[in-house]
Amino acid sequence: MSWYLLDTDHVSLHERGHAALGAHLARHPPQDVAVSAITVEESLRGRLAILSRRLDGAGRIHAYANLLAAVRFFNSVPVVPFDQACEAQFQQLVALRLRVGTQDLKIAATALANRLIVVTRNRRDFGQVPGLVLEDWSVP
Repeated sequence: MSWYLLDTDHVSLHERGHAALGAHLARHPPQDVAVSAITVEESLRGRLAILSRRLDGAGRIHAYANLLAAVRFFNSVPVVPFDQACEAQFQQLVALRLRVGTQDLKIAATALANRLIVVTRNRRDFGQVPGLVLEDWSVP
């Protein structure tokens, strides 16, 4: 069972080989750390947006390599689905009229519905969500 939900910013840090994040990840069994379906969506949308640009050959090769690396990563970690419990939690958060982006609210709803700790650097937004537990693994 997963205990931690990596936000998209931490997935990006992982892709860049961030040392402090790597050290935190090494201290946890792989099944304890998951990503949300929302993070998969955000990451893949970003990769596909880059591919839709006019790229030279080297840029295109690099962009496809990054897309495949993201797919491999998401196949190697638990992905928490956005299910009915998440949707109900999301609707409750929307009703609070928080000044938080929709995608972040969906990630927060996923964490709350599954009793997960969100691992993020984005305390400004996620910190507004009542009951949400946060950690930042980008710092040693």
